[in-house]
Amino acid sequence: MTQRKDVEARSETDVVDLLRGLLAEQGSAPGQALPTERDLAARFGVGRRAIRQALAEIEVEGRIWRRQGKGTFIGPAPPSTAPTLSRLVSRTNFFEVIEVRYKLEPILVQLAAERASGEQIAMILRLADRNSTRTLQLPASTIENWDSAFHRCIAEASGNRLFIDLYDVIDKIRLDASWQAYRSRARTPNGLAVSARQHLEIADAIAKRDPMRGAGIMREHIECIQSALAEAVSDGP
Repeated sequence: MTQRKDVEARSETDVVDLLRGLLAEQGSAPGQALPTERDLAARFGVGRRAIRQALAEIEVEGRIWRRQGKGTFIGPAPPSTAPTLSRLVSRTNFFEVIEVRYKLEPILVQLAAERASGEQIAMILRLADRNSTRTLQLPASTIENWDSAFHRCIAEASGNRLFIDLYDVIDKIRLDASWQAYRSRARTPNGLAVSARQHLEIADAIAKRDPMRGAGIMREHIECIQSALAEAVSDGP
């Protein structure tokens, strides 16, 4: 037992230096894979927990980079490539998008209620009116466009450029052609009427500078969308 404790104590103080020595030996080979955690633990006579802690410390120094399922590599991490829209669409689903919208869009409403200019508020009110029950007989693509414009106008009124970019990604995913069949099936006269009322109430809350009320209505709005999409998806393609 005493010997085991000595090994653990030694690993906590020395394993980083042992790994640095290994990197020095292989310093001329950036991009080369290091041995696995198991192999490193056996090589240095320490536990895998000590190896993981040491690797984490050295990664912070920028001397190695790690990818789950791939391994540990010498040198700084290569620049990551932003996923394309088609890749995002293929990797996600309705319910993940709704989950993100449920977290993000109430915040956008809150910020819009606090920061929107008079001109932005006027535009939000006009777009909410466009999404009123008078649009029920319009083509689906027109309804989608007005709906998208309303939500994006709120994002713009938040005054946060990163939030706006995040919203744009979500909006492009939800409007992708591969999802339109489900969205069309989820669109009902009653659902459109409820959505139109909620848009008007959200716009009113923003105009009256009431961030908490607006955020609450937006959550209700997203929940209604989630229910409609869940029913459409359960009915099959």
